[in-house]
Amino acid sequence: MIENPQKILEDIKREKDFFIGIDSDGCVFDTMEIKQKECFCPQFIKHYGLQRVSKYARETWEFVNLYSKTRGVNRFKALIRAMELLAERKEVKLRNANIIDLSSVIEWTKKESKLGNPALEKYAAETNDPIINLTLKWSKEVNVEIEKLVFDIPPFPFVKESLAKIFDKADLLVVSQTPVEALTREWEEHNIQNYVKLIAGQEYGTKAEHLKYAAKGKYDDDKILMIGDAPGDLSAAKANGVLFYPINPGHEDESWERFYTQAVDKFFNGSFAGEYEDNLIKEFETYLPEKPKWSN
Repeated sequence: MIENPQKILEDIKREKDFFIGIDSDGCVFDTMEIKQKECFCPQFIKHYGLQRVSKYARETWEFVNLYSKTRGVNRFKALIRAMELLAERKEVKLRNANIIDLSSVIEWTKKESKLGNPALEKYAAETNDPIINLTLKWSKEVNVEIEKLVFDIPPFPFVKESLAKIFDKADLLVVSQTPVEALTREWEEHNIQNYVKLIAGQEYGTKAEHLKYAAKGKYDDDKILMIGDAPGDLSAAKANGVLFYPINPGHEDESWERFYTQAVDKFFNGSFAGEYEDNLIKEFETYLPEKPKWSN
């Protein structure tokens, strides 16, 4: 468990005039699909006994984690949301599937902001709750599968060029809800870890907390930018009153090219905020629905 993550973030020294926080999965790396479809979802079906409704469990899991406004949400919150949606489905009810009650997991997520395995492991030892234990087992096995399967996936085109372009003017931080171990492995595999001051994952708290403790008050608000591919990234930026650049799901290559050739210059010359950012966010918000098609 990372000792005092808030202090580590607060102790980051400002060295440049600008600050950029960058999400990783689905934003820097094209890893969202393989992680969610091949690692998270099979373990979701296996551990929570959803075999008889596997088709609907998969569709629901992918909607929550890839194709809706909850894309990129912390894994434990995604688990809760997927189970809620699954329980509501007519097809699931007709098949008499047993949907596990996640009340104890919900309770834990409400009082813990560092939603990762270390915090859950500590909580599991304190409570010895069977559903907490099951959820920890699920989460650990997901990590094992990711380590075995997710490699040799380079950053999106224009990511490395963008990192090189912004490095001289901005302090950079990875802002993610992925475990630090997996983030570090992926950034080091492609030799881009030295561009960032710190790789902050789920063990450091929420994305909003990452920005708050690492950047807020150290830099002018209009000199802080969050780059992300999910509504949670936008929410983290808004919560801190700072700027947001979207990497549009399904259009990542074009988004990074636009950042490299256009947006980064606007950020540095002070013309990013206002109409330009507003139009980017309006476009971004058209890509991901709030409700699944089966609820209509």
